[in-house]
Amino acid sequence: MTTRLYIARHGQSEWNLHNKMQGVQDIDLTPTGLKQAELLASRLKNEKIDCIYSSDLKRAYITAQIIAKEFGLEVQKIPEFREMSFGIWEGLTSEEINELYKEIYTLWKINPVKANIEKGETLEEVQKRVLKKTLEIVGENNGKNILIVSHGTSIKALILGLLGIDLSFYPRFRLDNTSLNIVDIKEDGKTVLVLFNDTCHLRRDEKII
Repeated sequence: MTTRLYIARHGQSEWNLHNKMQGVQDIDLTPTGLKQAELLASRLKNEKIDCIYSSDLKRAYITAQIIAKEFGLEVQKIPEFREMSFGIWEGLTSEEINELYKEIYTLWKINPVKANIEKGETLEEVQKRVLKKTLEIVGENNGKNILIVSHGTSIKALILGLLGIDLSFYPRFRLDNTSLNIVDIKEDGKTVLVLFNDTCHLRRDEKII
């Protein structure tokens, strides 16, 4: 019996648009982000989704709600699926972070596991909380198809953890807004990456690309 995880990143937010570090700040989706969520929902509507879980931050939760309408399901809010807390970086653009915190920001881009951001989480802490909660949910829904809507850093950390890939590979993976990722968990516990960072649904609207 296989449990299938559909893991999606939220739609474009106001701070995505302005290249600001969001972390745990609760930022709204843009009109483009709402459209992206609708396109992802349209793509998923022919899949069999049994249950939907989401970060409780509204950019993810609203994305999940738009998808949930296609299935008549309730979205279960999971705080453990929040984005990584980026501490004092939150609200700053990448250019501002590079200017104010160049040394630690360079380390974050090259070897994020070693980066300790003031008042923030470590990448290992993020992976621990998202992986633990995901495995709990899988245990409660064995053999079902589960949709999780979360955030870029959290999703990458989760997928690396599920596949047993070292976190040092984090910088080599990219996740776009409303990208779809699929991971199968076999009965023996082995995991298979079926799909990663797929955004083909966005091609239905040239203005989104």
